[in-house]
Amino acid sequence: MLFPTPPAPKPQPTVARLKLVEAIADIPALAWDACAGTANPFVSHAFLHAMEASGSVSSRTGWVPRHLVAEDTAGRIVGCAPLYLKGHSWGEYVFDHAWADAFQRAGGSYYPKLQAAVPFTPVPGPRLLVAPDAPGETRQRLAEGLAEVADRFGLSSVHVTFAEDADIDALVAAGFLERHGYQFHWHNRGYGHFDDFLNDLASRKRKALRKEREAVAASGLTLRTLVGGQIEPRHWDAFYDFYLATVDKRWGSAYLTRPFFDQIADTLAEKVVLMVAEDAGGTPVAGALNLRGADTLYGRNWGAVVDVPFLHFELCYYRALDYAIAEGLPKVEAGAQGEHKLQRGYVPVRMRSAHWIGNPSFRRAVAGFLDKERPAVAEQMAELLPLSPFKRGNDGLDSSGG
Repeated sequence: MLFPTPPAPKPQPTVARLKLVEAIADIPALAWDACAGTANPFVSHAFLHAMEASGSVSSRTGWVPRHLVAEDTAGRIVGCAPLYLKGHSWGEYVFDHAWADAFQRAGGSYYPKLQAAVPFTPVPGPRLLVAPDAPGETRQRLAEGLAEVADRFGLSSVHVTFAEDADIDALVAAGFLERHGYQFHWHNRGYGHFDDFLNDLASRKRKALRKEREAVAASGLTLRTLVGGQIEPRHWDAFYDFYLATVDKRWGSAYLTRPFFDQIADTLAEKVVLMVAEDAGGTPVAGALNLRGADTLYGRNWGAVVDVPFLHFELCYYRALDYAIAEGLPKVEAGAQGEHKLQRGYVPVRMRSAHWIGNPSFRRAVAGFLDKERPAVAEQMAELLPLSPFKRGNDGLDSSGG
């Protein structure tokens, strides 16, 4: 019996080229978002475009877009990475100031460097964005491409911060060094109401949280949770004043411009959740800005023009938990730093970043530092977890370990 000759296997698509694009407006939104997905609003074309179109990301602020794009043999975009040329280390939240100082004291030029991140935003998420039907090597080619760009232009380093595990694994395989840190996240364990969460806490901690909420309730302020179209221009005007007041108080720089908030109101309205406190006359006096992802409420900026005890905790944390519980969201992330979050039910979660260092001697020095820093971070997290407000034996993490 004769068997027919099997057809020749179809050639597998490959990444044909990588290129740098100087403005996200020059990348089709549909193509970018096909790679970014819909789970995390901060890597969406709309959010990153708002950063650039509003002037928040620019040479003025030291974040110059140089986005990396991967195309297949048909010229279709199959991968990308939000990438910026930077002349400083501000607005990153994985700080390398000491590295820069050491490199420059040794006679090198640390800046400019490359940063793959969401500007001014310490939100974990994908950094090597890959379309679902992209060639299998796309993520690895993006990782290698970041190092190739730095090497070609003689840059000292590339830093990929708050990245997901699959990205970090590809970056380490491409010669990047891995760094660990941590943030405080809250996990929804199927709570039906805020009191269900409180019942998971030790008695003394539960009473303390209730007293904080009661104090704000007795302050005479009206608290509102506004979503999308409920947020009026007057709210954005007030919130920008809050933002500037907070920047001034912390001696920081106001990276975000007023038009940025108009941009996200127009293009990301369904993702925006604004917690507002109003005085007796209905004038906003404090606010906390959040963005909603597929399974997470992300707390971002906060500010106030009044000094009310516990108002920060109420708007930034407790009302975020109220919203997440009501909407069935599994997680709330409230940004970087802040061990005060621990006492309010947010537990430490490891963050991963990856760093390519071009100079071999400096790379060895940084690698040695990171080899000591990683176990120290793990030890710090282990020491913090028992200090959480949860009942003994309940670590506050979700069933997967957070």
